[in-house]
Amino acid sequence: MKAIGCHIIAELSHCNPKTLTDLALIKDIMVGAALEAKAEIKETAFHRFTPQGVSGVVVIAESHLSIHTWPELGYAAIDVYTCGESTDPWSACNYVARRLEAEDVSVSEVKRGIPNSRNYFSHVFSKTHLSGGRQIVQSA
Repeated sequence: MKAIGCHIIAELSHCNPKTLTDLALIKDIMVGAALEAKAEIKETAFHRFTPQGVSGVVVIAESHLSIHTWPELGYAAIDVYTCGESTDPWSACNYVARRLEAEDVSVSEVKRGIPNSRNYFSHVFSKTHLSGGRQIVQSA
C-alpha cells in the first residue's frame, strides 16, 4: 500500500506554558521541526493572540506543519503533513514534543493519497499514544 502523504496529528499535554505563549520561540521550534524532518521551507506565518496563545504554519515544499497553543491549559495541537519519501514527519513531531516539554503525547497517523485500481484515492488511519514521555514511537 503506497501512500502519497503521511499526516501526523498530535495532542501535546502538560507543556511549558511560557513556551506556548512565546511567538518567536514557537516559530523557532516549528522551523526547527521542519528542518529536522528534512523538509524544504517555503514560507512561515505566525500570530500571537491576546492575552495568550500562538497559531502558526510552516509551508514546506512537501506540504505543511501547523501549531495552535493554549498556554492556560498547557496544551498544543500540531499537524505535520509531508508528501514524498525524503521527509520524516515523525522526527518533526518528536522534535516539537521535546522542545515544548510535553509530558503526554497522543498521536494519530493518517496515510493519505492511497490509490485503488480505478485511481480513486483514500486514506488509512491508525493511532499511536505515548503517555509520560517526549519521544513518540512510530506505529508499525
